Amino acid sequence: MNILIISNEKQGQARAYFARQTLENVIAQHGLTLTDDLSTAELVIIIGESVPDSLNLPGNNLYGKKIFIGSAEQLISESEVFLHKAQTEASVYHQQHTADTAENGVQQKPVNIVAITACPTGVAHTFMAAKALETEAQKRGWQIKVETRGSVGSENSLTHAEIAAADFVIVAADIEVELTPFSGKRLYRTSTGAALKKTASELDNALTKAEIYNATSTTSVPSRNNQKNPPIYQHLMTGVSYMLPMVVAGGLCIALSFVFGIEAFKEPGTLAAALMQIGGGSALALMVPVLAGYIAYSIAGRTGLAPGLVGGMLAVSTGAGFLGGIIAGFLAGYVAKFLTTRLRLPQSMEALKPILIIPLVATLATGLIMIYVVGKPVSTIMEWLTHWLKSMGTTNAVILGAILGGMMCTDMGGPVNKAAYAFGVGLLSAQSYGPMAAIMAAGMVPPLAMWLATVIARNKFDQNEREGGKAALVLGLCFISEGAIPFAAKDPVRVLPSCILGGAVTGALSMYFSVQLMAPHGGLFVLLIPGAITPVLPYLGAILAGTVSTAGVYGIVKKKEIQVVI
Repeated sequence: MNILIISNEKQGQARAYFARQTLENVIAQHGLTLTDDLSTAELVIIIGESVPDSLNLPGNNLYGKKIFIGSAEQLISESEVFLHKAQTEASVYHQQHTADTAENGVQQKPVNIVAITACPTGVAHTFMAAKALETEAQKRGWQIKVETRGSVGSENSLTHAEIAAADFVIVAADIEVELTPFSGKRLYRTSTGAALKKTASELDNALTKAEIYNATSTTSVPSRNNQKNPPIYQHLMTGVSYMLPMVVAGGLCIALSFVFGIEAFKEPGTLAAALMQIGGGSALALMVPVLAGYIAYSIAGRTGLAPGLVGGMLAVSTGAGFLGGIIAGFLAGYVAKFLTTRLRLPQSMEALKPILIIPLVATLATGLIMIYVVGKPVSTIMEWLTHWLKSMGTTNAVILGAILGGMMCTDMGGPVNKAAYAFGVGLLSAQSYGPMAAIMAAGMVPPLAMWLATVIARNKFDQNEREGGKAALVLGLCFISEGAIPFAAKDPVRVLPSCILGGAVTGALSMYFSVQLMAPHGGLFVLLIPGAITPVLPYLGAILAGTVSTAGVYGIVKKKEIQVVI
């Protein structure tokens, strides 16, 4: 680590000199490096009470540097402690147009950033993360524009001029997004969860850790080390995000066909038969190929799409189902990526790689492995899983429902929540609709329970929390678990166990009553589609039981907010 030491001129010369010598000695003892160049300094230690006025001058400021300010007395008396605090408590310098700069006639340019947010479902985290980034940036006096890539497509799209004018780019995404427009810009990648829950620190990190992104280089992709979610998780969630509209549309079309009778679709030429053909014969038939195709696309770009789609089709035809589709997607993606990065051809043949050689070789490799290696074993596993789900007794169903329900309430849209959700969606391809019902019911519990808690234990919540409870009610009805995040972030020790308990209760009851859900999203508004949820009353009862359980427990264990009157 390169450390720059600055003595504030307001300190006495003798004391400042002695303090500086003390600090230099302790830095040397720890094997750290001293520098006199502010541009290369990774940490700036200021001995004094404030930042020297001279550092506000153009070309000689601390903007974007990690700094620590400490007194000479503390440094001289506890040099080891002083250095440790400097390393662990340093913060990024954000000073804007202060009185000092005004006196010097200096007008610093505010930071200008652009950002993209995207999550697998494109419903909650996408827009909540965008709002959090905008709010924090505005507090700092920064200029910001955030493009959201949600379920309805891109909104507030960034223009080439806005990207060119930006100081750096923030990509807060849990799925792969197209980064080519940002080639040559400083870019920082993070997750929507981190952008939402740790907004200030993520903006600090973006300011100091953003790296130049070069779209033509395989080695210049910005590091993902700052993200909690590993790349494999992101590739899977990318596939799920593209598959989800197929599943929703297909499931609801099947539900509509049941309006005319459970077996009405068996009559050729009827509307019920047409709806079943659209939903079951087409939309749901595409879910596994689309899942596999976009997992491969996330890994290798466009060169992975064709082999991924073909691998997904083979997963369906061999009976390997959604498990086979996941394997096919990763297999196709990594084969295509290997060929893209390692296959070297004469310059005259390079143009054939993306349109002929890679699709052909990757498709052949993926297809042959799926047929001769993966298909049969995974098909056997899927047959066993489907049989077990359809024949399991009440006890096993209740246990499975409790586990899935608890997972849905563990991290409010995080990896555990998404893992349970992806499991339920995948089972729809095997005509197993019970787990998905338990999953969606439990996912509604946390925000609904937080609203109910603000009602039944009103005196324990301040006004802002009570207003947040009203918003959580709406989000809960829409199956947006993230509505409980503000409460969980503020009081995780009490909120999370309460929510997990309620989610487990709801999931267990849903499975106990053999509730079936045809569409994997929409919350209670899915009830507007006849036949989408059956039976309805036990399903509503399960949600109500979990909501009351969570709200009651949290209402009891929550500490009353202390109102400070000034």
